Amino acid sequence: MIEHVFPPGVPAPKNPYSPAVKAGGFVFVSGQVPLDPDTAEMSYGDIQHETRVTLNNIKRILEGAGASLAQVVKVNVYLADERDFAKMNEVYVEFFTAGRPARTTIGCKFANPVMKVEIDCIAWVG
Repeated sequence: MIEHVFPPGVPAPKNPYSPAVKAGGFVFVSGQVPLDPDTAEMSYGDIQHETRVTLNNIKRILEGAGASLAQVVKVNVYLADERDFAKMNEVYVEFFTAGRPARTTIGCKFANPVMKVEIDCIAWVG
């Protein structure tokens, strides 16, 4: 069974995708950006701020899908500037403290040139 997840408190996507999809015992969270859940507007700032906002959005989506950050098995982090890697990691470890998931971090160019980070993940919900 496939379930498209639109948790309360998470802004509806402006593009044609689901914030998350549950299938086969997993939750697949779409790429999240530093979107303020109260205003549905981008919350730009330094890499630490944008990473924190983005990971809090992921946390809300996972909770809405019946999972938690502790159940995340894979994370993909996309950075506009690879030099932000260490500062992104400072915030990342606040959210993934023990039993950290597998992760890939990629430098990329975003369609939105102001944005610094996008993160997606997969969590096990069994």
